[in-house]
Amino acid sequence: MSFRLSRALAVYRKDLLDLRKNRALLWSMLALPLVIVVTPLGIVWAYVRNPTDPGLKAIALYYDLTVDLTNVARFLIDKVLADWFVIYLVMPVFVPILISSHAVAGEKEKRTLEPLLASPVTPLELVVGKSLASLVPSVLICTLAFVLLCVGVDVVAWPVAKSLVLPNGMWLFGVFVIAPLFAFFGNGVAVLISARVGDSRLAQQLAGLMVLPLVGLAAGQFGGWLKAGPSYYAVIGGVVLLLDLAIIVAARRLFDRERLMTRWG
Repeated sequence: MSFRLSRALAVYRKDLLDLRKNRALLWSMLALPLVIVVTPLGIVWAYVRNPTDPGLKAIALYYDLTVDLTNVARFLIDKVLADWFVIYLVMPVFVPILISSHAVAGEKEKRTLEPLLASPVTPLELVVGKSLASLVPSVLICTLAFVLLCVGVDVVAWPVAKSLVLPNGMWLFGVFVIAPLFAFFGNGVAVLISARVGDSRLAQQLAGLMVLPLVGLAAGQFGGWLKAGPSYYAVIGGVVLLLDLAIIVAARRLFDRERLMTRWG
């Protein structure tokens, strides 16, 4: 049976309706973006509140001995925002994991997968529809969080920067190119893990381990061992692109009705 987008979109709409009914999942999806937006605003505000604090000079010199000491606060604002992007990337990984783990493994728990596979929907249409139900809300949430972060940072940093700090080229490239690659990666990992386990909470916990490398990178950046920048994040995006291609190859094995019935049912 050939692939039909209309059937995949029907699965997509069904999963969106299920998502709207799950209030706990919706709140958990919004909690992480809230933290990711509010935390850097607090850090930037601390720099702006007392830009002549000698402690700020010590921090700036720790990161760069050649820093211009006449505008330390602006240097630190740019530094924290460059480093913070790797924390932002946790969001496009983790939000799809929350949705996909529930949508796929949840079908096992509710024993509703067999009727879906008995319908004219092909396994490929099923996976595409469920992936769209994960990726579309995730990308929208990440974009909204980025807009709020830009507005908040520009307002808070204005007394020191006297210009717009965000968006800049690095963040625009990261949000609209690298973040979708990470969202695809998070969704793909969740789907593959959910295909092997029968409990949505276990699937979330196992897939959630994928954010640990990002936490490690963040620790290295804030510790001064790694220097974040456009080239640095472009390399990370290239690595994730290769991982996405590997996930596509692995997921092709799931596009088999009998395999889905025996392992997802």
